[in-house]
Amino acid sequence: MTFIEVLNVIGGLDIEIIQKAQKRLDSLTKPLGSLGRLEEIVKQLAGITGELIPCVKNKKIIIMCADNGVVEEGVSSCPKSVTSSVTQNFMKGFTGVNVLSRHSGADTVVVDVGVDDDIDCPGIINRKIRKGTWNIAKGPAMTRDEAIKAIEVGIEIVGILKEQGVNLLGTGEMGVGNTTTSSAVASVLTGYEIDEMVGRGAGLTQEGLINKIKVIKKAIDLNKPNPSDPVDVLAKVGGFDIAALTGCFIGAAAYRLPIMIDGFITAAAALAAIKIKPECRNYIFPSHSSAEPGNKKIMEVLDMRPMLMLDMRLGEGSGAALAFHVLDAAVAAYREMGTFGDAQIEQYKPLE
Repeated sequence: MTFIEVLNVIGGLDIEIIQKAQKRLDSLTKPLGSLGRLEEIVKQLAGITGELIPCVKNKKIIIMCADNGVVEEGVSSCPKSVTSSVTQNFMKGFTGVNVLSRHSGADTVVVDVGVDDDIDCPGIINRKIRKGTWNIAKGPAMTRDEAIKAIEVGIEIVGILKEQGVNLLGTGEMGVGNTTTSSAVASVLTGYEIDEMVGRGAGLTQEGLINKIKVIKKAIDLNKPNPSDPVDVLAKVGGFDIAALTGCFIGAAAYRLPIMIDGFITAAAALAAIKIKPECRNYIFPSHSSAEPGNKKIMEVLDMRPMLMLDMRLGEGSGAALAFHVLDAAVAAYREMGTFGDAQIEQYKPLE
């Protein structure tokens, strides 16, 4: 489906199934509401899938990989070549997200949407828009058509995974400099000051952090992205990875698949998707509270509470992989706990 077509098929959650899920939760051998947010997770999963007993066993983490021209401005402590190296290392199975996703029973799907290298690595999906974006401190990151093309890559990948029977998605990314582009996108879309959004990324010094803030301010002043037009924001100060991830969140809503935010970069993409189509929020779960300050601001704007507080800032989809365990536990408790009828005991009742 094209970008416009997919927006027209996104609807709300299945309220009837949610009500049935609530009745089942209330019949389980526990005090009413005693599983807390696990109960909310189960109801949301039921509402997304339309299934009274949702299944989340077939998990994939989509990792969008791309380079960013703004690296020329010294905004990262890593050389640009790291993007290509880590993208290929995902296929070797020893990166952080590889280990954590295996532990949660998930597979990774690696997509080259704009790495500045001629990657020839079996298993990596080639959807390269261009070899990296332009430098946002000197002009727009990409054209509007390229931004839409990147969004459609995300939609396409989700559609393929839906056809393969995947029933739970996580999001991840790899791209040196993408905390800079994410900070720019998030600042424009939330209205927060840039200073409140920007963190040290992969480990910037204080001097580097000051430079990063200056570069982002310059990019926004120069390109004047329109806060009312998220596609314009992505095109002018975003990255191919963020735009493609935005497409993943939109595609998940269209194909009625639950999808997990990882950290700051994927949260910026989720924010853009929700700004484009507010109903997308119904299909999104936040995983962990990233150590990047901008992540907390985005969560406030979206009125979301991350499941985990671990001070992580690895990215790659690592937080999503960890949070998969929480969803597994929620569904297992809901599916496997006995009812009061099974246990032949009187149902708990709230005190009057």
